[in-house]
Amino acid sequence: MAVAFCNLNTETGLKKLDEYLLTRSYITGYQASKDDINVHVALSEAPSSNYVNVCRWFSHIDALLRLSGVEEGQGVTIEGSTPAEAIATPPVADTKAPAAENDDDDDDVDLFGEETEEEKKAAEERAAAVKASGKKKESGKSSVLLDIKPWDDETDMKKLEEAVRSIQMEGLHWGASKLVPVGYGIKKLQIMMTIVDDLVSVDTLIEEQLTTEPANEHIQSCDIVAFNKI
Repeated sequence: MAVAFCNLNTETGLKKLDEYLLTRSYITGYQASKDDINVHVALSEAPSSNYVNVCRWFSHIDALLRLSGVEEGQGVTIEGSTPAEAIATPPVADTKAPAAENDDDDDDVDLFGEETEEEKKAAEERAAAVKASGKKKESGKSSVLLDIKPWDDETDMKKLEEAVRSIQMEGLHWGASKLVPVGYGIKKLQIMMTIVDDLVSVDTLIEEQLTTEPANEHIQSCDIVAFNKI
């Protein structure tokens, strides 16, 4: 379906066309067509640089028209403009003395097809970029309750807890804690922690942090009491 534009030589008409071309390379479809030629003809002169999208489109269509041999002033009727004549048949090349370098140029120039492929590729890249920039799914979290036992009743439980909380890493958050009697004057530390599952391994935390130097100066053992997904 053809797209019509009115008053293209006024500020209002140019603004409307500029907004229309913001997300398009051509008036209709994915390659230059008669619609582009008609709108090009309706413009009495090259648009002001203030209309960035119109300038880009105008320069591109202008170059295509020069390459294809179609002259300005030829097209079909455009709404709000003077009816124009039908597109003339492009001039026939001189077959008696063809220039070799011109033949080479003709082989390399694809007036409309190449741009179509570029448009498709650009659309695919934009779609991929939008998909990649989508909000990343948040990693799961877990709430873990630990039992941390001292060596004996002489262990300073305040320092034991300080040693535990001194362990910091991405995805680990220490929570509430309390001392629980286990007998013979010995108390154990029960402490809650919240972890990001993809970042913190509880087994690794116990084996490589809580029961090794310097924490093992105060800690005899560490057990998981509860492990719940949040």
